[in-house]
Amino acid sequence: MFYMKLNNTSPALQVTLKDANGTAVDLTGASVRFHMRAVGATTAKVDAAASLVSAASGIVKYAWTAGDTDTAGRYEAEFEVTFGDSAVETFPNRGFIPVMVGAVIA
Repeated sequence: MFYMKLNNTSPALQVTLKDANGTAVDLTGASVRFHMRAVGATTAKVDAAASLVSAASGIVKYAWTAGDTDTAGRYEAEFEVTFGDSAVETFPNRGFIPVMVGAVIA
């Protein structure tokens, strides 16, 4: 579970994308998008470009922007990769990255 507080934009969400065998995926020449939706929702709250931190090691990062965490609740997130040959794969391959946006003391 990745925890954030309401309206925070730090820390960024950084993960290593791995294949079904647990091996880091080489993302050289790829582009990455980050998607996040509330649990049970059908539309994305966030659909934005993510950054490659280390393409060869499969490390990606999403830097939160204003509005991404403006609603407390449980969310499901994923990274969608478009490889250089136009093939598309979503990570994690099974399930989602759980994200919790918690309320703050006013």
